[in-house]
This record gives sequence, C-alpha cells and structure tokens, in this order.
Amino acid sequence: MSALTGSGHILCIVGARPNFMKIAPIMRAFAEPDSALSAKLLHTGQHYDAAMKHAFFDQLHIPEPDMDLEVGSGSHAQQTADIMKRFEPVLDEDRPLAVLVVGDVNSTIACALVAVKKDIPVIHVEAGLRSGDRNMPEEINRILTDQLSELLFTTEAVAKDHLLREGISQDKVHFVGNVMIDTLRFNLQDVVPSQVTRAKASNASAESLHEKYGLVTLHRPSNVDDPVVLERLLQVLVQISRKTPLLFPMHPRTESRIVAAGLSDWLAASAISTLPPQGYLEMLGLMKDARVVLTDSGGIQEETTALGVPCITLRENTERPITVDEGTNTVVGTDADMILACYEDLSETGGKTGRLPHLWDGMAATRIVRTINQWAVGRNT
Repeated sequence: MSALTGSGHILCIVGARPNFMKIAPIMRAFAEPDSALSAKLLHTGQHYDAAMKHAFFDQLHIPEPDMDLEVGSGSHAQQTADIMKRFEPVLDEDRPLAVLVVGDVNSTIACALVAVKKDIPVIHVEAGLRSGDRNMPEEINRILTDQLSELLFTTEAVAKDHLLREGISQDKVHFVGNVMIDTLRFNLQDVVPSQVTRAKASNASAESLHEKYGLVTLHRPSNVDDPVVLERLLQVLVQISRKTPLLFPMHPRTESRIVAAGLSDWLAASAISTLPPQGYLEMLGLMKDARVVLTDSGGIQEETTALGVPCITLRENTERPITVDEGTNTVVGTDADMILACYEDLSETGGKTGRLPHLWDGMAATRIVRTINQWAVGRNT
C-alpha cells in the first residue's frame, strides 16, 4: 500500500478534451476555504492548442496549469510512453500527497502508472464505468487505472458492482455523483444560445435559425476509421436530415476521414450543416436546444440526460448504462435500419424524457474533496 508522503497538496491531471469539464469543479472545490488540502494542476498536453485554451480552460475558469508536459499527439503507445517519461521527473520534484486522475484517456493511465510505481497514491474520478468492450482503448485505461487506485469515485451505483467483481476493496469505493453534471449546472446560465452559434457558423436565414434541429457528433475510431461504417452512418444521417436539419460540429479527425473516403460531397448536398469544433458553452447551447442528439460520445450521453434531450447513441454498447436505464439515451449501434427506426419512434413520441439520476445534483466535486480531506487525515493518524 502506498505511503502517504508529500507537501500537503493533490496533483490533479488533465490531458484531453473530456478531462477539462471533469477537472474544473474539482479545482474549485479544492480552492474552497474548508479544504485543508490544496491542489496543483498538471496538463499533459495530450490535447492542446490556443483555440482549445479559450474554448475550454477560459470558458470553464480552469486555472493556468502549474505544469505542462506538452506531449502532443501520437499513437496510443507513443503518447502513453511520452507522458510517462515526462511525468516521472515532475513527481520526483513535486512529491504530492496523491495524484488525482479523471476519466479514461491515455493521460489517465499513464500518470496513474507512474505515480503508483513511485509509491504515490492514485485517486480516480469516474471509476468503475465499463462498456464490456475491450476493443475500446478507453476500456483498457479504465480497468487498469481502477486497479492502481486507492480512492475510487463513482458516478452511478452499478460502477461499484463492477469494481467489487474485479477485486477492488469496498472501502476504497465512494459513490459521489457526476462531476460532468457539476460543470453543466454551474455553466448553464452562461451557455451561448444555439441561434448565435448557428448564425456565426453558417449563412442560414434568420427564419431557419429557429427551426428544430438535430445535433450530431462522431469521433470514435470504430465509427470513423472504417470507411464502410462511416459511409453507412453518413447515409442514414443524410436521410434523417431530410426531415430534421442536422448540425454537425466536426472533429478534425472525423473530417479527415470523410475527405479520405471521398464522402464530402454527400454532406454538401444534404441538410447537414457542418460546423468547426465548438467550445464548451457553444456546444452546451446546441445540445440544450436540440430536438435530438446523435452521438458516439460518452460525455454527451450524460449531458443530454441532464438536459432532458433525447439521445441516440451510435455505438453497440455504453459504459454509462444509467443514461439508458434512467435517462434519455437509446443505444442503437450503427445499423441503418435501427437508427432510422429509433429516429422515427422519437419523431412520433417525442423521445425518452428520463429523469435525473441520484446525486447528479452539482455537488459531486464537493463530496470528492471532502472525502479526500478525510482520507488524508486518516492516513496521517
């Protein structure tokens, strides 16, 4: 078991887009006067550019990182290895009480592995999520990070069952709620209205800006790297757009795959409006006002549930089943007939209304930091 050593602070790790929304409320909670522990922020640079800094760090009021590894892109193995090599000397110098990681990206597992090898405890926020699909790199990252962690904070009750089955001690697991929803609730009053975003990004008429629309996001390798799957998904999205105009903020990687597959003309001839990548507040506004969201993003499944917006997940599984069981999400896979059938049903019924899951109340980060403070006191006595 790791020894509790260090200088009285927790080193929080952020690395990629999905991390930013999760770390923001945690940093705020550590800054509250009632927290005996302080926090430092390290950005691995797994995802970073100047536009992203404005779109996420500035909008979410995330403090400037105390350290930046500036790793950049690469294959999974290369990126993970680069993070580990650059993170090790940081830990040697900084010696925090613990390293806190969020989510399931390469930065998460890389920093967790280095920390535990250095006998520094690991804290994992968003632990226990499982899709059951080990072909997803994120699934491997989740499983391994949980095995390395001494404190595991979960977003839904079923996550604890997964962890116990994998041999994790029950006393390490804490059900605290969802920090993504903390961020959503904190920023909801500041969202950029969808009409503003649409008007800036297109030549749409003023009248059309008030039409009901659907929102699309695609980025997972299983959907965009296989030209056959990508073409099938675009075909069905074109069909849906004939009845409901679609907005498609496009991930750069997805755009490059569409171009490489020779499918750009399909989008140009459809009622699908492509947009550049959006900031958090812009994306939240687009989601909030959408009639339906079609996505392969795990975080968006949670956000649409919190917003009460019907979500069609273009994947064969989800690591966030509570969004299906209690929320607005329906998982349909990538079969065109299944997607169309779900869309048609939604058009007739208005879609699932769902309900807000337990502890998705905007206070998850407060519970996390309170538990970490108590844990630190207990380890020092």
